[in-house]
Amino acid sequence: MIIDFECDSPTEEVKKETIALLKSGGGFVHRGYFSQFGHRWAEMLKMTMEELDEAIRVKGTIEVAVMVAEKYLETTMTHQEFIKMLDDAEVTHACIGTTGMWASVEDTAAIAREYPGRLIPFFRSSPHDGMANVKRFEQTVKELGFKGLVVSAFRENLPSNHKKYYPFYAKCVELEVPARITTSLHLYTDRPLDLCRPAYLDEIACDFPELIIVAGLGGWPWIAELVAVARRHRNICIDLSCQRPRNVKSQGSGYDELIESGNRGLQDQIIFASGWGTQGLPLKTIIEETKDLTKNETIYCKWMYDNAARVLKLG
Repeated sequence: MIIDFECDSPTEEVKKETIALLKSGGGFVHRGYFSQFGHRWAEMLKMTMEELDEAIRVKGTIEVAVMVAEKYLETTMTHQEFIKMLDDAEVTHACIGTTGMWASVEDTAAIAREYPGRLIPFFRSSPHDGMANVKRFEQTVKELGFKGLVVSAFRENLPSNHKKYYPFYAKCVELEVPARITTSLHLYTDRPLDLCRPAYLDEIACDFPELIIVAGLGGWPWIAELVAVARRHRNICIDLSCQRPRNVKSQGSGYDELIESGNRGLQDQIIFASGWGTQGLPLKTIIEETKDLTKNETIYCKWMYDNAARVLKLG
């Protein structure tokens, strides 16, 4: 059995919301994304890098990002096709709403209702909207079956320990659901790099010792700091979403301490999350490569199912 804590679902509903987000200036319109993924996007659009750079100069990053999204989501998945992909990869549960592209609350709830227990919806926090958004979060859990909170500090331009998030964290404790907090490098080049530092999780965990936290996206370039924080707080788990396992394992990747700890003292705190859409890789490939990161079958089962099942209270 496998739980994917960040499973892209490229449906029509996700496409609609993603295009709207990009047109509003959010998402991967920021130049850092073009620096990181430009070669892949140019290939997708059948352009040279020079032609992509010229398109950005003439049309701007928003219009080019929309072109990329429309091409990437040119062939969307039906709900049935998405479930078949999970079946083929032997993924028994998939968290939705935790990825870089997501549908509206209503659409996320609707697809989760179609496959109860199989698809696990998460709510994306908007701290700038104040208590109204906290109340909306509570409603999604109590009435729509949502199972957790997403905190994306770089999108909100507020570090994850900012007090505007604290009502959300308190509500997570009250509702007994986890907070999945992005903890890694981000690519928004108009705001500080360290919005998602692991050290901020230490403060949150000190203030909310009952809160279950999932540190998303692997913690680089602060791997030692993330490992230290997780050792201090057993209520903090870590996922490696959007990091290709083959690259994580390679010499000089910077993840050595995390992988070694994940096979020893932190083996009960590592959670599988693919981010397969962001990586542009088949879900099955990421799962197969993840096995090479673990030292034995017992640890592999903990990473792939047991730890997430405990966090999500799947029984």
